[in-house]
Amino acid sequence: MHAAASPPQPFFLDTGAAARFCLYHAPLGPCRGAWLFLHPFADEMNKARRMVALQARALAQRGHAVLQIDLHGCGDSAGDFADATWEGWLDDVARGAAWLHERSGQAVALWGLRLGALLALDHARHGNAPPALLLWQPVLNGSQALTQFLRLKVASQMLTQGGDNGGTAALREALAAGQPLEIAGYTLAPALAQALDHLDATRLPPPACPVHWFELVADAARPLPPAAARVAEAWCRQGAHVRTQAVAGPQFWATQEIAECPALLDATIAALTGTTHAA
Repeated sequence: MHAAASPPQPFFLDTGAAARFCLYHAPLGPCRGAWLFLHPFADEMNKARRMVALQARALAQRGHAVLQIDLHGCGDSAGDFADATWEGWLDDVARGAAWLHERSGQAVALWGLRLGALLALDHARHGNAPPALLLWQPVLNGSQALTQFLRLKVASQMLTQGGDNGGTAALREALAAGQPLEIAGYTLAPALAQALDHLDATRLPPPACPVHWFELVADAARPLPPAAARVAEAWCRQGAHVRTQAVAGPQFWATQEIAECPALLDATIAALTGTTHAA
């Protein structure tokens, strides 16, 4: 059993329109590493908070500094979701990493969940290679992720209007014409949608750092999903150091009730620290 780390310290990075809400998990004992967490998209962020908190605490107990940052227009940070841009989120990653580096004295590794993992990969390709990447169920194709989000709007239209009004194709046309869309309580701006449409992990260069890649599956005996396996294998052929692992557990970012996946916590701690997890 590890001694308990200090409670996370909430603060705002900068003020006014630049204010980004953060939670800092100080390392217990000498600092052995630093991780910046990048959250998933829209309501997935809220569903995942419990698991992220558990993993951050476990890392802090083992001497790792962890910073959670709410990106522009998300969570408790300044701005509206309608004003968020992909470039702005990349800037937030750089700002969070700079703060954590100054605070911890360590090179900052990136830990991303779902779209946050794609954000980490995109940040890394801009000459910002971190010492390591931790990818939890990474979104590999921004266009597919956008389509899935637009389907929430289509489903709502079918319930309230009795039809899909042209489906996701019509919604994409509206975005292309410059029309923001209200989807599941979030206003999606055309610029953000366009940026997502052009993001594809298969077109990014292989990461120049070790990658710890975890996918949640229904049964531990199942292999990595084919799309993930193809990308990981392609990166390895190009000389990247990628370790993949399928873990059985619920897709906690999408469940109706808040869910936990202890197996993912255990596997992540084992991969990053060479020890087993103990809360």
